[in-house]
Parts: sequence; structure tokens; C-alpha cells
Amino acid sequence: MTSILRRNFVCYEVSLNLPAMHKFAKQWRLAFATIYCSRAITNSPKKAKKLSPRKSPSYASISIHDLVPSSFDIDQSQLTKLVKDKDLGHLQEFGGVQKVASTLETDVSAGINGDPDDVSCRQNAFGINSYKKPPTKSFFHFVVEAFKDLTIMILLVCAGLSLGFGIKEDGVKEGWYDGGSIFVAVFLVIAVSAGSNYRQNRQFEKLSQVSGNILIDVIRKGRRQQVSIFEIVVGDLVCLKIGDQVPADGLFLDGHSLQIDESSMTGESDHVEVNHKENPFLFSGTKVADGYGQMLVTSVGMNTTWGEMMSLISRDNSEQTPLQARLNKLTSSIGKVGLAVAFLVLVVLLIRYFTGNTQDEYGNREFIAGQTTGDDIINSVVSIIAAAVTIVVVAIPEGLPLAVTLTLAYSMKRMMADQAMVRKLSACETMGSATTICTDKTGTLTMNQMKVTKFWVSQDSVAEDTYSSISKFILDLIQDGVALNTTGSVFRSSLGSEYEFSGSPTEKAILSWATSQLSMDMEDTKKSCEVIQVEAFNSQKKRSGVLIRKSSDDTFHVHWKGAAEMLLAKCSSFYDESGIVKDLDTDERMRFEQIIQGMAASSLRCIAFTHKQVSEEAIKEREDGKNIQEDGLTLLGLVGIKDPCRPGVKSAVQACQDAGVNIKMITGDSIFTAKAIAMECGILRPEDDASSGAIVEGAEFRNYTPEERLWRVEKIRVMARSSPVDKLLMVQCLKQKGHVVAVTGDGTNDAPALKEADIGLSMGIQGTEVAKESSDIVILDDNFASVPTVLQWGRCVYNNIQKFIQFQLTVNVAALVINFVAAVSSGDVPLTAVQLLWVNLIMDTLGALALATERPTRELMEKPPVGRTEPLITNVMWRNIVAQATYQMAILLTLQFKGESIFGVDEAVKQTLIFNAFVLCQVFNEFNARKLEKRNVFEGIHKNKLFLGIIFVTVVLQVVMVEFLKRFADTERLSWGQWGACVGIAAMSWPIGWVIKCIPVPDIPIFIYLGLKSKKLARKIVHREQ
Repeated sequence: MTSILRRNFVCYEVSLNLPAMHKFAKQWRLAFATIYCSRAITNSPKKAKKLSPRKSPSYASISIHDLVPSSFDIDQSQLTKLVKDKDLGHLQEFGGVQKVASTLETDVSAGINGDPDDVSCRQNAFGINSYKKPPTKSFFHFVVEAFKDLTIMILLVCAGLSLGFGIKEDGVKEGWYDGGSIFVAVFLVIAVSAGSNYRQNRQFEKLSQVSGNILIDVIRKGRRQQVSIFEIVVGDLVCLKIGDQVPADGLFLDGHSLQIDESSMTGESDHVEVNHKENPFLFSGTKVADGYGQMLVTSVGMNTTWGEMMSLISRDNSEQTPLQARLNKLTSSIGKVGLAVAFLVLVVLLIRYFTGNTQDEYGNREFIAGQTTGDDIINSVVSIIAAAVTIVVVAIPEGLPLAVTLTLAYSMKRMMADQAMVRKLSACETMGSATTICTDKTGTLTMNQMKVTKFWVSQDSVAEDTYSSISKFILDLIQDGVALNTTGSVFRSSLGSEYEFSGSPTEKAILSWATSQLSMDMEDTKKSCEVIQVEAFNSQKKRSGVLIRKSSDDTFHVHWKGAAEMLLAKCSSFYDESGIVKDLDTDERMRFEQIIQGMAASSLRCIAFTHKQVSEEAIKEREDGKNIQEDGLTLLGLVGIKDPCRPGVKSAVQACQDAGVNIKMITGDSIFTAKAIAMECGILRPEDDASSGAIVEGAEFRNYTPEERLWRVEKIRVMARSSPVDKLLMVQCLKQKGHVVAVTGDGTNDAPALKEADIGLSMGIQGTEVAKESSDIVILDDNFASVPTVLQWGRCVYNNIQKFIQFQLTVNVAALVINFVAAVSSGDVPLTAVQLLWVNLIMDTLGALALATERPTRELMEKPPVGRTEPLITNVMWRNIVAQATYQMAILLTLQFKGESIFGVDEAVKQTLIFNAFVLCQVFNEFNARKLEKRNVFEGIHKNKLFLGIIFVTVVLQVVMVEFLKRFADTERLSWGQWGACVGIAAMSWPIGWVIKCIPVPDIPIFIYLGLKSKKLARKIVHREQ
């Protein structure tokens, strides 16, 4: 019966909170379950009524909660209270962390069972590890946002007035056309704009969900494995290391020197130490700053404090990128010009109307003082205002922000397929301006598949089949140093099965070597020793240490493991192959240094193992807060770890250098290893060395004066033995020199440099959560070959925006000038409100879709980086805009004034010819906009199916507008000859574009000649060209 209850989703839980009745809890549960189920079987389902016990001093009240059934002897409220209140006394009263673990049916060494039934049961009892998110913005939300546009509101008011007066004057059957047409056109613009924004918002939501899916190390069935953060359940044993995000609330179970950054919760920057004695409480959303440990999960998802906070935070994707900010300024400037022109047109048309200089379609004066009715006056004035407002709609390029959103969303989606996940939109475009990339070595330039290939004891290299010649005493000490001084683990499901190793790539390589070559049994070694103190590896010291007590003889030992030359400096003696300790004099030290340099020159990472037996005083020193002893050590041996370069890295480095981007390698490895790898990757040339300033050590760079650093930083190609502080200094110096800097990083200590850089690139596989949160883009495969792809997409974003600006400004200039000249000279606006709205739809939304989704081309990587201070509209663009706009204005104004006589048509057909020729000019010019400088505008066009589709749809809709929507668009049907003439006029933009691109333009922006830009910018550009 109880098993049936456990599988139910809605039942009752008995919670006994009185201390005297704890031991009867199970009996009470069973009794209640039996009564409940018997009632459920005998009675038909009825609405449950609240049970309220009668007040009586003869028995204790039992609270019955309407909760999910649970087989665990603890409920979620008790678990939450244990951790949330940070009440150590309450935890000890309960029985401590071990008691909580047993209550949750968790083995403190093997973890939970972890099979699907167990996980499902825990999720039903305690919830899943996800947060309630605010509802996503609906399509209706974006429709409302589009309606808030001032010009749209004015147009709707004008459409309403026009509709009202039209129906009053001509009746419903005929009078709705003018106002109704404007309504339909406005609603079409709003629908397309809102639909596009809604689609992009959904895409950003999906990307944010992917970025939140973190892999967490847990122990289940005695095996260390990675699971999604969303699959963490109450009772899980989670392994924490430096840089990890704590995935849920829980209790500290085991570990050493665990320091937690709780600033995300408390705002305090000081790190909090977590241990058994004083503070075993861990909270979701905090970060591991130092040390390592295991935690027992007690609350997940909405039951954590972090969950409550996150549910209240709305993910707003309205982040404005620098390029969007610049475009908004450009939009504002163009809008002001448009407003000025529209105001002049309004004034001129009103003056001409009220002075009797305008005529209706029958040739009669529209306004006669004292005779024209008030309704006619208002109707005419509304039409004039609608025309002026529509000019503003065309003049204001609302499509610019939309184009940025479209191209950013498109590039983000494509970059995801190319193993790069964008966390911050601005990084897409900033990457296009990058001039320097500072990259890590391990895992980025190399494969991160490490293997021990060399083993030295004393000054002799030991071959794999000759390990038996080495003293067992030394091999045992090395096994102790490997098994106890590690954050990795070894798992073997059964005798004869393959070993599974976990930890960092270096740890896994050493554990694999010790297990296979030294026959190390990690579990036996751990059982024979007690770990007293641990000093976790960090990138400052580049070593890790452990203080242990051996159970067999009650002696205390210190083991250190880390960078060979650094530990060699701490040694005063070494073991020979027989296990005899020898002094490490100057000559011997020099020989060891040569061995280390020889391995490093062969691209091997050199790791040293050192040892020291210490007295019991070491325990007292530990209690006094001192670190593990690290002087007077004895060298046990050296191992060389091979990490081969990734295939394709050399060509990726070359691609970046060809694109004018400098590559600098910053690594914690020795200067010899760094040089060997840099030569292999193509970062260094054969003639580059330390004397030329191309290679430097972190300490040396750190000790330069600020002026010297700025002077030397350009020449440096490789920085070895660097710390995170050195990387940060390098980034700061490069930025001071005017560089746009991209930095790759994977460790917690890389966070400052990743934040300081213009673009932070973190590693998706080896990167810590702290590094990922500090970065702008996550390289999902940790491969440097993905960096040129990101660079190419960054340049593509900028290039696509420039294409759209050129296309839109051509339309804007032509439409404004044509309407203004026609209005001033003849009092007639050749393009009506509906026609201008159609043009606005073509250039704003459809044009943005067509040009913003162009894929990157090879030529983009053959140009130097685009400087952040360079103008958006280049001289090349101005040349193209002026040529095409001038041609369109000349042709269309000729049609306006001489069209009737040239084609032998009436006024209505002439106006349709102007509208048709103007739209087709934009269609043909859209092809020209695909290539800003290249004369062949059709290159690669077959790859962009969306572009061709939009051109086809635009042409089809234009035919429908002219031939079938006479009343709606105020057009007349055209003959085949007239269509041919319009196409011929529009097609002339292709040869004009080809010819105009043969004309060279100066590199210095044209506005500098006009004195509108600072001389400083001119000097910068001239200097870079030199």
C-alpha cells in the first residue's frame, strides 16, 4: 500500500514536529496511509475537505500538509530551513551532515543510486532544478510596441480622419478607399515589423536556454560523472573545484581549503570559508574561489534562495550594442533632415492650397475663399498632412535598428553551428574590429589530450619496461603524491573493465600513467593515509601540495606537484634510482635545469614531484594558520606530458594574421615549451627569440616600468610563465595603445582579463563557470580554429549593416528630393501616402531581411580590421549613394515634369509610371548594395536563397499593386511597353554601379575635408595606413 502511495502525485504527508514523537513517525505515516487508501477505495472521489482536529488537552496535534508523497523521513521545508538559516546548532541537533545524508538515502562515498526511478522519485519529492521564468513576450507585445511609434500614430489619426471625411463625402462604397488604404498599409508595416522582432526574440530566448545548461560533476553509484545542472536532484553528491558554480543549496561533506564567493547573494566581496566546524552551508548561484570539496544537495530549483531571486528577474534582450547606439544617432540625424523637409513640404502645400494654386482631378480650383465648405477644407488639409507625415515615415530609417537585430540574430545562429556561442550581442560586431587576439596555449592551440611520454628519476630517463630498476620506496612515494595530491579520481566498475579518469587533462594524464605504469591503487593508497591539509593548485604558484599522515607508522609527509623549474628552486636534495638522498649542488641543479629545458623544447609540459617528511610540529604550524612547508624539499622525479597541437591551428593563426590581426600566446608553461608550441603554430618566426623582444616571461613583463611596457607590448608574441595579473596587464597596455583586444581564457583567475578585454572568449569544455560568465563568447569546442570564424562573422555583421545603410540612404535621398522639388514647383506630391508606405516596407523590412542575412565572404579576411572610430558611412558608400540617388532623381523628376509628353499618357498613368520606376529602381539597386566595392554584384548570389526570394516577392507584390489594386494604391494599369520602360530605367542602375565603382576614392573620410571631423581622427587613420 505504501508503494502505491509513493507513486501517486497528490497525497498527504504527516509531519511530526514534536521531539517526543519522532520515533513514532514511521508508524504514524503507515497508519495514516492505510486509513487514507481504504477511504479512497470505498468512497467515490469527492472534493477533499480540510481536517481540523478538535481542541483537546489529551493528545498532540498532527499537521497534515497537502504535499507530494515521499519515502524520505524529511520534508523539503525542514531541508530548506537547515541551510537557509545557516543555523549550525539546528543542524547538529538533527544529527549533522551525515544524518541528513542517511535520511536522504545518500551514501556519503558512493552517492545516490542515480537510476531513472530514483531520480524521478527525488524530483517528485523535492522538485526539479529549474526556475520559474517570467512569460516570454508575445507577438501582441511587439504589435503594441510598433503602435507606440509617433509617426505611425499620426498616420493612423490622418487615416481615421481621411476615412471619416471620405465616407461622409462619397458614401461608404466609394469613400473608404483613401483612408482604408492608409490603414491597411500601416497595419501591414506593423505586422511585418512585429513578426520579425517576435521571431528574433524567440531565437535569443533559445540561445539563452542553451547558455544556461551547465555540466556538473556528481558521484552516482560510486562513479564520478557529468550531468546537466537541470538534472541535479536532492541527495546528489556534487564535486566542486575552483571556478565552479554551486548548482543548488547544500551542505559541505568533504574537501579542503574551500573558499566561496558569495558576492552574487550578499554583495560582499570577501570570500567565505566553508568547512565542517563553523560553516558547512553552500548556496546555489555562488562560485568556488579556491580549494575543492563535495557537497550534499538539500534544495534545488525554486526551493533555493537563488531560485526565488531568478524567478523575479526578467530576461530582457533589449540590450543595445555599440553599433545600435551609433545607428540610433544616424537615424536621429536623418530623421531631423526628414522632418525639416516634411515641414517645408507641409508649409508649401498649405500655402499653395489656401492661395488657390491647386486643382482637383477635374481641373477646378480646390480652394475658393468663401465658397469651399469646411468639410472640404479639413479633408484637403488632412490629405496634405498625411502626405507630409508619410515623407517623415520614409525619411526616418526605422529599418536600421531592425537590420542590426536581424544580422546579429542570424550571425548568432550561424556562429552556434560553427562552435561559438554568443553571450553578449555587442561581441558579434566588436569582434569585427579586433586587432589583437591574446590566446591561451593549453586546450586552445593544443588538443588538450595529454599523455605522459617521459619519466625521469635522478638524471636518468626511465623507459616504460625498466620501471622495476627503480627503488620501490621512490615509486611508493610517487604513488602517494599522485593519489593524494589530486582533484581527479579513478573509477573502475568491475575487475577487468577499463579505468575511467576524471579531473583536469593534466590530472587525468598523470593518474592514467600512475595507474597503468606504476600499478597504483588509488583507493588503497587513500585508505592507508589521512589527509590533514591541502593547498589546491592555482595559477599564481603553479603547484599543489598536501600534508598527510601515514597510518602504518604514524609519520607525517608533505607532497608537492607542479611546474618543474619552480619546484626545483624549492628543492635542496634529490633521490637517485636506489632511493638514496643526494645534495642538490649547483652543478646538479644545472643538469636538472637542462633536462627540464630539453623536455620543454620538445613541446612537453614538465611536472615535478617532490617530498618531505616532517615532524609532528607541522600539525601545530597548520593550526596556527601557516601553509604547508614548501622549502627544503627532496625531488622524487620528473614527468614530461605531451599535448599535441590541434590540426588546423597553424592555418587558423595564418588566417588571422592575413586579416591584419596580431596573435599573442600567453601561457603558464615554461619559456622553452611556449617557444616550441608557438613555432609549431606559426605564431613565432624562426628568427624570433627573447633578444628580439618577441618572447618574454610574465615576471619580466610585470617588472617593466609602465612606459617600457607600452613600448615593448607591440613586439611581444609569446608570454611564458604568466600569471592572470600579467595577462590583465597585457590587455590594459594593448588597449592603451589603441588596440581592440580579444582574449581567450578558461580559468577563474582569467576573469579580470576577460572582463577587461573588448571581447572575452572563454572555453566551453575546460572553461570554469566564472570564466564563462565573464566572457562575451564561448568557444564550445575549445579550438582556436573557431576564432577566425568568429572574427569573420564579426566583420560580416559590420559589412551587412553598411550594405543596408547604403541601400536605405539611396532611397531616402531620392524620395525626399523628388517629393520636395515636386511639391515646391508644382504643388503636387508624386508619391502618395500608401505608395510611400509600400516603399518604406520594401526598404525597411524586406530590404533588411535581404541584406542582413548575407553570409561572410573570403574577401572580408583579406582586409585590415575596421577601427572603432571610423565612420559608418565610408567614402566608397558615399560615392555609391550619390551616384544612384542622382540618377534616380534625374529620371523621376524628368518623368514628373515631362512624362506625359514623353509617353503620351494622362496624369494618372504618369504618376503610376513614376511610382513603378521608383520601386523597380530600389529592387535593382538592392543587387548593387550586395557588394560595396566589387563590380560583380552577382557573385555568390545563388547561396543566398532568402535574398532571391525577397526580390521575387517584392516584384510580384509590385505587379499586384499596379495591375490589380487600383483603388488601394491609387494606380493605373500599365501596358507591356510601359512596364518595359520602367524595367529599362531601373536596370540602368547596374551599368551605372559598375562604372562608378571604377572611380577611386580617398581613404580619409570626406567629412574631414569639410572640417566636420577632428584632425586627431585623420591623423589616426593616416598613421594606420602607413
